[in-house]
Amino acid sequence: MRLKGLDHMTINCAVGDLARVRDVYIAALGLAEGPRPDFPFPGHWLYLDGKPVVHLAGRASIAEGTMGPAKGSAGFDHVSFTAFGLEAARQRLADAGIPFEEAPVPGFPLHQIFLTDPLGQKIELTFSTEA
Repeated sequence: MRLKGLDHMTINCAVGDLARVRDVYIAALGLAEGPRPDFPFPGHWLYLDGKPVVHLAGRASIAEGTMGPAKGSAGFDHVSFTAFGLEAARQRLADAGIPFEEAPVPGFPLHQIFLTDPLGQKIELTFSTEA
């Protein structure tokens, strides 16, 4: 076996938080909601170029507004998407009122934007700075 790439990520959240989380991934990243199998729990599949890359799963056992692991603790830290159009990304986030931070990657031709979804999950957008 050999890996080809990352297929998707799944985010579990309270059922009542599903719409809010979905809306941020659509507004911040430009993902589009698409078809989802008829699972016995609520959720959304968010697509990038025709591929479902973010799966949201509503879990009745999770209290609304529950945050993920504290920064620096064990568990999921962040997900990163390769992105294009740094200025357009800044504008999209500003227009949506989504706060973000930026940082160049020392010694590499990369620039990162970091934002946080409503559940506290960190999202990184990685842009090449090579011409």
